[in-house]
Amino acid sequence: MSSNAIATVIKMMESLPEDTQNRVAEHLREYILDLEDELKWDKTFAKTQSKLSAAAKRARQQIAEGLAEPMDYDKL
Repeated sequence: MSSNAIATVIKMMESLPEDTQNRVAEHLREYILDLEDELKWDKTFAKTQSKLSAAAKRARQQIAEGLAEPMDYDKL
């Protein structure tokens, strides 16, 4: 089932030379893969949001209690 937007894009692409159609199709594939990666990241981030919030709360508490030390990046 195609939406009107997809049908429009197909009609536009059909008017292009074949080599240009192939280039457009490759760009679309890359773009869709990027979108899928973003969606995957968003889902992963949403699943860990509560853990990140808890870690940030602990860090703020440790800083307030004077238990935190500045990070020494040379030791990483």
